[in-house]
Amino acid sequence: MAKKLYVGGLSYSTTESTLKDMFSEAGTVESANVIIDKMSGRSKGFGFVEMSSDEEAKKAIEMFNGKELEGRTITVNEARPMESRPPRQGGFDRGHRGFGGGGRRW
Repeated sequence: MAKKLYVGGLSYSTTESTLKDMFSEAGTVESANVIIDKMSGRSKGFGFVEMSSDEEAKKAIEMFNGKELEGRTITVNEARPMESRPPRQGGFDRGHRGFGGGGRRW
């Protein structure tokens, strides 16, 4: 069964291809994803690698946790499941007309 790993501390220039190549030294890589910020289009500095077995995942953690990749020391550990988060509060109030809060003034 595939095991997902969290990889943190990535350089903004690290690509999914770089991760896949590196982690393939520990075994078969099912997938490699670098998380990208939607607004800037730039890496958020972390990603996920899915190894094909628990043994390969453990080997990858031992091989790469605390090692350097592209000038940065990376953190590699078992990925935790996503936790549900409460809905976001605040932000732009769509009930107001414009930014003054008073609507049109004639």
